[in-house]
Amino acid sequence: MTHTPLTDRFEQALVLAHRLHANQVRKVSGIPYIAHLLSVTAFVLEDGGTEDEAIAALLHDAIEDQGGQAIRAEIQTRFGDRVAAIVEGCTDSATVPKPPWKERKQHYLENLRAASPEVVRVSLADKLHNARSLLRDWRKFGSSIWQQFSSDSEQRLWFYQELVSLYKAADAGGMSEEFARTVEDLRDLDRLSLP
Repeated sequence: MTHTPLTDRFEQALVLAHRLHANQVRKVSGIPYIAHLLSVTAFVLEDGGTEDEAIAALLHDAIEDQGGQAIRAEIQTRFGDRVAAIVEGCTDSATVPKPPWKERKQHYLENLRAASPEVVRVSLADKLHNARSLLRDWRKFGSSIWQQFSSDSEQRLWFYQELVSLYKAADAGGMSEEFARTVEDLRDLDRLSLP
């Protein structure tokens, strides 16, 4: 597999991602949010993603969390239509306040069914890192982690199971298999915690 070298565009996206998310931390662990963005980007590159996909991975939460359509326009101007389309495809809401959790997730699933392979790759890398982080946090803090989210464990595991099916249908490869195993591990832990 040949990998595309990263250019100054990637560096510019990294600086922008850091600027946009500098004050944000992960909900349970408190780890700086940039660690998530870097992990998602690493998954994309390790899976053979292009520079545009890597840039989109760095910026995949920018529209949703850091400014909506104004940030989308900045991404499009600075990094092009393709990057902006991938980021938009990974966005579950660009409005403030955000719609209810389940409504957003159903919309995300509907969009993902018709998404390009590039959107699927970045989305899968994002959800894989989220699931791995949840699994790690669950093992450290137990089922109390669910209190940090606007959805309970049943809702989140429903969403993840729907994603497992979509990624398998898209033939998303090794990351998809790892995501399915991670979701199953989360489901097993959650079942063990039931009274």
